[in-house]
Amino acid sequence: MVSTSLTIKIGGEAGQGMDTSGAGFARALVRAGFHAFANQDFMSRIRGGYNAYQLRVSDQPVYAPDNKVHIVLAFNQAAANAHLHEIVPCGAIIHDTNVKVDAATLAERQIRSLAFPFEAKALEIGRPAGMDPKHAKQMLNTAELGALSAITGFPFEHIAQVITENFGKKKGTAIAEANLTIAKWAYDEALQYANQFEWKLVPPANCVNRMIINGNQAIGLGAIAAGCKFISAYPMTPGTTIIEFMTAQAKRFNLVTKQTEDELAAILFAIGAAQTGVRAMTATSGGGFSLMVEALGMAGMTETPLVVVDSQRPGPSTGMPTRTGQGDLLFIMHASQDEFPRIVIAPGGVESCYADTARAFNLAEKYQCPVLILTEGFQAFASRSVGVEEMSFEQFEIDRGKTLTDAELDQLKPGAYKRYAVADDGISPRAIPGHPNAVYTSTSDEHTEYGRIEDEDAANRIAQHEKRMRKIETMKQEMRMPEWYGPQNASVTLMGWGATRYAICEAVDLLNAQGITANALHFIDIYPLDEARLSKELAQAKNLIDVEANYTAQLAQVVRTYTGRLVDDKILRYDGRPFTGAEIAETVTKRHETARNAPRAKDNAQVTASIPQSSPEFQRVGD
Repeated sequence: MVSTSLTIKIGGEAGQGMDTSGAGFARALVRAGFHAFANQDFMSRIRGGYNAYQLRVSDQPVYAPDNKVHIVLAFNQAAANAHLHEIVPCGAIIHDTNVKVDAATLAERQIRSLAFPFEAKALEIGRPAGMDPKHAKQMLNTAELGALSAITGFPFEHIAQVITENFGKKKGTAIAEANLTIAKWAYDEALQYANQFEWKLVPPANCVNRMIINGNQAIGLGAIAAGCKFISAYPMTPGTTIIEFMTAQAKRFNLVTKQTEDELAAILFAIGAAQTGVRAMTATSGGGFSLMVEALGMAGMTETPLVVVDSQRPGPSTGMPTRTGQGDLLFIMHASQDEFPRIVIAPGGVESCYADTARAFNLAEKYQCPVLILTEGFQAFASRSVGVEEMSFEQFEIDRGKTLTDAELDQLKPGAYKRYAVADDGISPRAIPGHPNAVYTSTSDEHTEYGRIEDEDAANRIAQHEKRMRKIETMKQEMRMPEWYGPQNASVTLMGWGATRYAICEAVDLLNAQGITANALHFIDIYPLDEARLSKELAQAKNLIDVEANYTAQLAQVVRTYTGRLVDDKILRYDGRPFTGAEIAETVTKRHETARNAPRAKDNAQVTASIPQSSPEFQRVGD
């Protein structure tokens, strides 16, 4: 039976072009009408070290990786050694004739070994194009894509278009032609094996307009949709590609992007821009956010609308730059000096990265406070195909909160404007600088309603501090409750936040298929929490299992602090790799009988498998 759902893994040494070839093939597939999900596994070095790019493609929506690999493109011996055992029976491995593949494994699993003299052909074709041997050999990745297209029945013209785009503009016509030549040669050579492979990529008749986008790009696009006009940042993986993406779009959308000398300067630039009325942001990772903490308090004291993205990676210190984790939650919630209102949201999936980043700017201006976005390495780099309409700018309405108009300011006497006027809801009317009646002082010291520094009057301090903190009660009414997925009255509820969303959803599907009734409770809005409403939601969970990518179960701590609810078990991962639905389900299955009756968590688990299925969108239980 022919199948149109398969997973392709490309492996090799850093610098061999796994990302270029994988992303190019993904783009070609999406343009042809397929759905795709891609994720990377790479080391924090420019050259050397083993890297991999995994691409899942289907004629149906896909939301996560799949542990069933159907084709491996081995760019070197290490790739063949690492991934041969992952290939499903009757799958294939495409490689150069110099790469040796274990014959016993091939025979046992009926895996097709498709070997071609890619490297020799690359040298032959590259020489007339003026390519030295080193650069000519890099065309091996293009050649293997040509062979892949042939055995899957994917039309060569789609590959040709991407090759032209990848190489024509950057490296010139001769290089592009050389890559097209070797890709077509490999395509023709591999056609003889097409009938031996049951997974096919024949484009659907009706092609829907889709794009493939990763989490950091979606965050950048969401910021642009929200009217952000300024971003300042110091490069720190995995947050760097946010400012890179916005810089690439700067001319088109009239943005100012600034790479600063350090992270403290980055947040101070953003605070300054926001003070003038510009929607502004900064982006970093946990180590960089540590340097921003002093200035975060300044944004709290001056009630400056500011968006800060923390793209988490394992720590402490520089940790593991290209890996993923969820270790910054408690830090983000409590960072800086004393107490002040802040909002913490953790998007789950590329659509959420887009929509919730755009929403963050409205929240920042409405409540005149910092909004902190928690994403992570896996979500930053993982790409998924989405309909273009899902990234439409028209779906967002900009809300600037209590902002005084020029007409309202005209009615004031000079010197009468109270930037920090005491208000019942804690939100003072804000004026954009520039009007003669909107002059005020902005200082990081405690201040009066006019922004002036007084002699540390206790009554004024109490009035201003309570005014700021009253915003939290107003915020709670706008913060969204966690989303349910799965059947009501389940025997197991998996609880998670942020980028674990679809891994948990995968696990719910698998558990229900096994006869264990399970559902999921997933948090995007994390702080502030409405204790009463959240307690009602948690009351529906019989056996609550916390799933987090950290050692100390930080979300479980937050839930216990605000509601008193203890989790019944924990599944924790902290090796820098993303959660997978299959391993979550396997762990729950093993513990199910004990965990169902246990009053609280007994132990932790480290998980290591891969996600086997895609999952639908979250919905409220019972919908």
